[in-house]
Amino acid sequence: MGNIAPKEAPNTVNVLIADDEALLRTGIRLILEAAAGLTAPMTCTIAEAVSSATHLRPDVVLLGIQPPAAVGLKVLGRLRSLETPPHVAVLSSLDSDSHIGEVLRLGATGFLLRDTDPDVLTRSVRALATGAGCLSAPIVRRLSQGFTSGDAPGHLVGKLRALSARERQTLHLLGHGHTNAEIGRQLNISTTTVKDYVKAVLAKLGVTNRVQAAVIATRTGACGWHIHPNSHCC
Repeated sequence: MGNIAPKEAPNTVNVLIADDEALLRTGIRLILEAAAGLTAPMTCTIAEAVSSATHLRPDVVLLGIQPPAAVGLKVLGRLRSLETPPHVAVLSSLDSDSHIGEVLRLGATGFLLRDTDPDVLTRSVRALATGAGCLSAPIVRRLSQGFTSGDAPGHLVGKLRALSARERQTLHLLGHGHTNAEIGRQLNISTTTVKDYVKAVLAKLGVTNRVQAAVIATRTGACGWHIHPNSHCC
């Protein structure tokens, strides 16, 4: 599974909604298809998510995870292991430290709570389609308060020390939610060069996406999260 670099969003973002609650699937589908440029050609249960994603090749999967969480987490891992993995955002009411950490470790690029505002949901889906990561504001607050996800802080600090000065600047801006284009403007470098720095940051930190990198920056004080009233995308 390769790293996912942010790109231009497709003209029409195809979304697969996978959840075991039929009412929630229908509601989200109606919300998305009422927004310009978003479509949900199919909804399915969590157990059907992998086969549906393989067949439909969606840009974004909204994956419900509810107790028992192990079922949804297993599906998340299988989705991220597909030859061409979609961008996956978990949609859940579970916000414990262990669930957040496991979701991020498995490579999800988003963690949205089930009571997310519809407007925030549509903005988040558009961002996810570019490879950006999106987290509900309560999740961001949990991260900024220091939830742990497996590495000791000293170990994380050591990883940060392996970054060059420019890579640390890139990580700082990633943590504040900037896109590659915005990072390029702030550092006065090309978007292509920014992509190279992002790739190097992910490799040196041993993570697979920008959300995981920003979590490390948050835990070590290398950057702060700008918390949107409802969500944060990076």
